[in-house]
Amino acid sequence: MSNESSSPSDPSSSSDESGEQASELDEATVQYGLRVGERLRSIRRQKRLSLQDVEALSSHEFKASVLGAYERGERAISVARLHRLAGYYSVPVDQLLPRTTSSKPDVVDLTSDAPMLNGVTIQLEAVKEVPAPEGEMLRRYLDMIQVQRGDFNGRVLTVRQDDLRAVACILGVEIEVAVGRLRDLKLVHASD
Repeated sequence: MSNESSSPSDPSSSSDESGEQASELDEATVQYGLRVGERLRSIRRQKRLSLQDVEALSSHEFKASVLGAYERGERAISVARLHRLAGYYSVPVDQLLPRTTSSKPDVVDLTSDAPMLNGVTIQLEAVKEVPAPEGEMLRRYLDMIQVQRGDFNGRVLTVRQDDLRAVACILGVEIEVAVGRLRDLKLVHASD
C-alpha cells in the first residue's frame, strides 16, 4: 500500500523544508553581501580612490578586479581582509559593514552632483528646537560658519552650496533632499 502524501517522517518532506530554509538563508546572505559591497564602494568613493588606486595603495594585496567583485557582492570578503582594507581606508573596521537590516542606505553619498542652489536661509532660533544629536551637531556647525564669516546677526544664516554637503551629512540624508529635510524641521526662513 502506497501513501502518496508526505508524512513528517518522510525524508523528502524534510529536505524540501530544509531546502526552503537554505534558500531563505542564501537570499539573506546574498542581500547582506550586496549591502557590504555598497558600503565598501561608498567609502572608497568618499576617499576619492579608484579601484586601481586601492590596488596600488595596498601594494597589489587588493587587486582591482577582486575589490570590484567584493563591491558588487559577487564575492565574500574575509574578516582578516576586511580589517586590512579598513586600514588602507583609514576607517574603523565596523564602518565597512552595514549597520542595519533596513533598506535605508547606511552611508550618505555626498559625492553625487547636487543641483546648484544659491543657498538656503536657516532660522537660527528654530535650530534650538531640533532634538539631539542632530540638533547639537547642526548648532555647532552653524556656529562655526558664523565665526568663519564674522556673521553674528543671530537670527538667520544662509547656508551655501558647499555648506549644504556637511548639513546633509549631519542630517543623515542625501544632499538632494537636504533642503527638504531642513523644511520638514521648520528651519528654512519663509523667504526661501
